[in-house]
Amino acid sequence: MDMMLMLQMVLAAFAGTIIYTIVGIAPGTDETAVLAPVTLVLVLTGLEPIVILTFFMAAIIAKKLTDSIPIAVAGIPGGVMAAPMVEHAIVLKEHGKPELAMRKMASGSVIGTLVAIPVSLLLAHFLMRYSDFIASYANELFFAGAVILALMSKQRWIALASILPFAILIQGLRHLYWGLGVIPEGKDVFVSFFLGITIGPVIITLFELLNSKIRKSLPRYSEKTIRSAKNSKYRGLPNPFRILTTQELSLSTIASCVGAILFIMSPVGITILLGELVSSFVKDPIKKSTLAISSMDALTNATYISGTLIPLIAIGIPLSPVALGPANALFNAPPVLTLEHNLHHILSMSDFIWATMIGAVTAILLTYFIVIKYAERICLFVFKKVPHEAMLGLFFGLVILLAFIDAGWINIAGVLLIGLVAGFMHRLGVNYGVQFMILYAAPWIVQMIAM
Repeated sequence: MDMMLMLQMVLAAFAGTIIYTIVGIAPGTDETAVLAPVTLVLVLTGLEPIVILTFFMAAIIAKKLTDSIPIAVAGIPGGVMAAPMVEHAIVLKEHGKPELAMRKMASGSVIGTLVAIPVSLLLAHFLMRYSDFIASYANELFFAGAVILALMSKQRWIALASILPFAILIQGLRHLYWGLGVIPEGKDVFVSFFLGITIGPVIITLFELLNSKIRKSLPRYSEKTIRSAKNSKYRGLPNPFRILTTQELSLSTIASCVGAILFIMSPVGITILLGELVSSFVKDPIKKSTLAISSMDALTNATYISGTLIPLIAIGIPLSPVALGPANALFNAPPVLTLEHNLHHILSMSDFIWATMIGAVTAILLTYFIVIKYAERICLFVFKKVPHEAMLGLFFGLVILLAFIDAGWINIAGVLLIGLVAGFMHRLGVNYGVQFMILYAAPWIVQMIAM
């Protein structure tokens, strides 16, 4: 491999690690909302695909390492995937052990990474022989995926009922643009619609703030006091194999393997199910909570890594919730990448291994050390100095810019409409996975009902 390209990969991994170590600590940052737009911009700038993949792997691992820190310090999840761990982290916090929670979660995350990478590469290699067959039924698989994910969600009937109208909305806007001559007929408006779904909850919240009654009815909170434990500094070099007990290490490894194999399932659902299952037989509240959070954090990392690598290497189409969400730009970012020409077609198996290893090693060495040694101090700094609203505003601005690039001024209104509907559906219980599957299957769904 060219040394200049290798240097770019290392720099990309370093940048992804630093940026998403900070982003992960910021409370309430949704993985899709903060990763998808940045990855998409990198793809559209024309960077080498292997460099982009290295950045993404480092970013996702760093974010998953740090997004559980706010839970331990303040009981607030750093991301959607960290939400299932709140209850157990609060138990440890109430027992005066927030630093223990941070170390167990971060160590579990490292184990999840170490297990998921080889399992994902082996499973992807096995599935590669069936890639052409799977890809030939892509439209049917996206539709089936939307139905399956809808049936798996808590609000299954609402999710099922939303498939057809949401598909008509998406495809209807495309036909509107073609009819008005805004874009050439047949050109696919995808990127901005995808991002509109991504920030749908943000858009609907911003529109609600324009309503004075809703704005006045919102709860008000006084300033929260967060105390840092002065004597919680970790001594020596961080080692997950020492921080985790034999039981925690074993169950984290098993959970990671299961999560990697079930890459097509909802990461949040699997995390809750398996995390509670592995800790259900422990009675002591502290041991139960440490066992749950370490295995849950291992599982979330495993599902994110496998959900990215397996569809990307083996198939080339995004057939997992992670591939449809944060990693979507690696599969489909017209005009640079399409379903017929993306990283699956461009990179070799050795390229995938190099990018994954450089990204993972960089993220683990930097972020894990930072989390174990300085987690509380960094968390307090981010809580005080990095406004959550500013970060959301940055991503919202990116979405508006890309909407204009995609199809002009009218598409800004179109993306806001998509975002409003997607945000409303999200509140009703229709998760991102269902919505993204509908986005992909929309042309086929509309064509089938119009026949």
